[in-house]
Amino acid sequence: MNELGTVRRQLTLFVPEDAAATIERLREKADPLQFALIAAHVTLCREDELAEPELSLLRERLARAAPLTLTFGQARRFAGHGILLPCIEGAADFQRLRTQALGAIDVREHEAHLTIAHPRNPRAAGNQDALLNVLPAPLTLVFREVALIEQRAARPWVVQETLRLARPAETGRPRS
Repeated sequence: MNELGTVRRQLTLFVPEDAAATIERLREKADPLQFALIAAHVTLCREDELAEPELSLLRERLARAAPLTLTFGQARRFAGHGILLPCIEGAADFQRLRTQALGAIDVREHEAHLTIAHPRNPRAAGNQDALLNVLPAPLTLVFREVALIEQRAARPWVVQETLRLARPAETGRPRS
């Protein structure tokens, strides 16, 4: 804690710009509070896993990581009026990236998902069941960057650094 209150840091995969417009319009309607705090994203590592990030180690670990492809299924309700897009393909690669980012082998499982409406916020007038069918499913996204983000008190999240996932994807062919 400091004069600004609680500080939270996370590693996040922001939805690529080419896919963000439709998702953001839906998020703004379904949960304007969450929309104002952070752009559409998949949380890679939560604050309890990332107490004081060692940036040089994070850069080194993620420089050896390939871009991540995740496919999301049909939007669904969770915890009352929450809405999320569940990851239906790429979960094992997501978990590998978590393990690589944290530099540990005993990393807990965390389900990849995109939150459209968060149940901790009051239900917005636009959070209607008809929204569940607005986004095309399946939705495949390629994440080429990991953002280290920070939130102070209840203010919007701020990107502290963006780390590129640059290693070429494995092709499965033997090397000569």
